Amino acid sequence: MPRSVDPSLNRRKLRLALKAARDKRGLTQRQAAEALEWSLSKLIRIEAGSVSLSVTDLRAMLHEYGVEDADLVAELEEAARGSKGQSWWSGYNDIISQPFAQYLGYESAANAIRGYHPSVLPGHVQIADYVAALFDAGQPDARAQRYIDLRMDRQERVLQDGGPEVEMIIDEAAVRRQVGGPATMRRQLAYLKELISENRATLRVLPFTAGAHDSLDSTFFLLGFQADEDVLYMAGPGGTLTNRDDRELVARYQECFEDLRNKALTEDETVALLDDLIEHFHRT
Repeated sequence: MPRSVDPSLNRRKLRLALKAARDKRGLTQRQAAEALEWSLSKLIRIEAGSVSLSVTDLRAMLHEYGVEDADLVAELEEAARGSKGQSWWSGYNDIISQPFAQYLGYESAANAIRGYHPSVLPGHVQIADYVAALFDAGQPDARAQRYIDLRMDRQERVLQDGGPEVEMIIDEAAVRRQVGGPATMRRQLAYLKELISENRATLRVLPFTAGAHDSLDSTFFLLGFQADEDVLYMAGPGGTLTNRDDRELVARYQECFEDLRNKALTEDETVALLDDLIEHFHRT
């Protein structure tokens, strides 16, 4: 199934093109807003890719920035028309926080997702029974099934044909920890093997022998884009953060991921470990 075009993809295309055109024109955001007789906040939201853009407003911006290439104008007008409408996660707005909605917008537009979780499997590769067991371990929540449905829907979109390249470093603790009982773990580990064998994701286990590293107490994901910088998403004791502007912080986690990648098992070694653990959970 080809990857569906979410409005966030078109908004991101517009964001990149319009910011580049403004920079080429030598205008600050404030100068551009004043020239267009708009509020500064309106222009900031457009350049952040957080709102849709009408064709009329697009043409005004392109005229102000001196963009006259007919092919480019036509491409951006098509993107503006596609920037309207609901994103796929809008049906879950009752359970999604604004920061996570922002992250989902970035994730939907990404062409690469790299990540690490220090204690459980990343949500992108969890089966439904594993997710349900994680929720069962917490405080009762009547919305638990909604969260499970959201995670499964998100995973389907990330791992579909034509989706982003997915590479996860999985801590050995995550594949050894019994979540949901032996039968659940057997199915979960078999699913990881399936993702590897079908080349739907690159998954490698970080062994206990790798020792200490820079992300022992936090989860992080790096979202990669064509013609744009990585976006960092972090979750840890201090809460969650989506960052694209603090380049020093993003670089730190890019280096951290490279370190984890270098210390992780190969995919063949990972599959061998998964086979051993599946057999272990058969005996448990």
